[in-house]
Amino acid sequence: MIAGIGVDVVDLARFERAMTRTPGLRDRLFAEPERALPLRSLAGRFAAKEALLKALGQTDGVRWHDMAVVADTEGDPDFMLAGRAAEIAAARGITRIHVSMSHDAGIATAFVVAETGER
Repeated sequence: MIAGIGVDVVDLARFERAMTRTPGLRDRLFAEPERALPLRSLAGRFAAKEALLKALGQTDGVRWHDMAVVADTEGDPDFMLAGRAAEIAAARGITRIHVSMSHDAGIATAFVVAETGER
């Protein structure tokens, strides 16, 4: 059963300006494995994290590092949750999170579906 959905878009030029203007954002927003990626990929991951927050619903106490976008065994995007994000997902019975990211025309977008084991 679907427990929540979220979608987010990021303007690539605006994201690049913010990252250039505030270099510490890379460390503050992204987990270690994500930081070496190019800005275009980081923008997609930022959109995915924002979409996940919407899908989770309750987000009090969630930190950016509690959500890392990683590749699954087939190379597709997936989330690695920790801390408060993992606690919220467990409390809501969320057993699977689907994420899709795309880039086009100067925009990065992400769509997230949070699913419980119930039917």
